Amino acid sequence: MPDVATLRTEPEQPAGVPADAVFRARGLTKVYRMGEVQVHALRAVDLDLYRGELVVILGPSGSGKSTLLNILGGLDVPTSGTVHFFEHDLTAANDRELTRFRREHVGFVFQFYNLIPSLTARENVALVTEIAERPLDPGEALRLVGLAERLEHFPAQLSGGEQQRVAIARAVAKRPDALLCDEPTGALDYETGKLVLEVLERVNRELGTTTALITHNAAIAAMADRVIRMRSGGISEITRNARRATPGELSW
Repeated sequence: MPDVATLRTEPEQPAGVPADAVFRARGLTKVYRMGEVQVHALRAVDLDLYRGELVVILGPSGSGKSTLLNILGGLDVPTSGTVHFFEHDLTAANDRELTRFRREHVGFVFQFYNLIPSLTARENVALVTEIAERPLDPGEALRLVGLAERLEHFPAQLSGGEQQRVAIARAVAKRPDALLCDEPTGALDYETGKLVLEVLERVNRELGTTTALITHNAAIAAMADRVIRMRSGGISEITRNARRATPGELSW
């Protein structure tokens, strides 16, 4: 497999794949073994994610949402099936190639912020920019998420919502092709959660970053281009919104 770290800005696509497909998953199955019991986390999932779109993935706990996102992001591998990132087959990649893929092309945002307590907001973001090929300046990334006045604050001096915004700045500072978010508002209250959604929408709109957002909150689906509903390890429905609602229009 060609090294995913050498991706061109406008990569060629395999025959039959839409030119703006960033991810193309076919027949993804993931089976975990717990003793003698087999747990089917994913069952033959087919999915494309396109350049610049914002996708919301809905489903109850255990429906396969996080497993799907982890496989797309190179954090896990499927039991069977394939995942292409542009023209590169991630399921044929070795550990070194997957590490470079995650480092160069994917930003992750999780429910918990995973900031280093002894580093300032700027320094937490700089950890990523120091190893990226074409990063944003850490201060610029923090200004993008509305924290221009908090650059030198430590995590303990920031609210939960501000810490999550630092985590988003850290994820987008390397200018990833895709931003994968697993319950990014799950630990936040209503008002703070909406602020974080506004930041994610702004990153998607201004940087054109393909964004996939996992949530239990069905109201968030209104801000997406497409909504993917999962149940029992499979995709039960994919719908497209006629228009994207702004986070300020959401209510739950």
